[in-house]
Amino acid sequence: MDEKDDRRTRKRLATRQSISDTATRLFLERGFDAVTIDDIAAAADVGRMTVFNHFPRKEDMFFDREEEIQTLAFDAIRKRGPGVSPIEATRRLAHDLVMQDHELVMLSEDTSWFIRTALASAALKARAREMRDDFTRALALVLADAGNRPVDDPDAHLAAGLIVATWNVAFSEAQNLFDRKRGAGEAKCCFLAVIDRGTAGAAAALAQTAYA
Repeated sequence: MDEKDDRRTRKRLATRQSISDTATRLFLERGFDAVTIDDIAAAADVGRMTVFNHFPRKEDMFFDREEEIQTLAFDAIRKRGPGVSPIEATRRLAHDLVMQDHELVMLSEDTSWFIRTALASAALKARAREMRDDFTRALALVLADAGNRPVDDPDAHLAAGLIVATWNVAFSEAQNLFDRKRGAGEAKCCFLAVIDRGTAGAAAALAQTAYA
């Protein structure tokens, strides 16, 4: 990539981040459903079409970390060490993220607001379900490739479903605990405990396959 292309890429990413940050601020101030695309474009000082070029749907500005989450999960499987199963790689990813105090596993007032806002909007709940299903299908393909199995391998799809369910329950239970006790450390322990238990269950269910 030459300097001109690199500068163009940086500018595009900066514009995307500015739109996302602006949208998040407006969602926080007014609530998701009360904010329009035109509101976001005006506040970010960009055109309406610029917003759509970066985010095809308003919901995608709320769930703007989805691509990052997928990249982390897929890389953990593809770049796992020798002797590490694909399912185990996802468990280790959870522990690594907690050890790094990564933003994606932080439990705070901000994440409480995020979940409350999502649950209060039918559009966001529908988009969350859609993204979960899309992610599960994509994860199954990555697992099948990692196990040198066909893309329609039912075991890969079962493994993907169990992994996604484990992470969803782990986040939900950990956030509920944080909301009750306001203890991030205790909530993260809860998160990892569910991850470990769910991963063990997935490994048992997929024993004698390429994924465990």
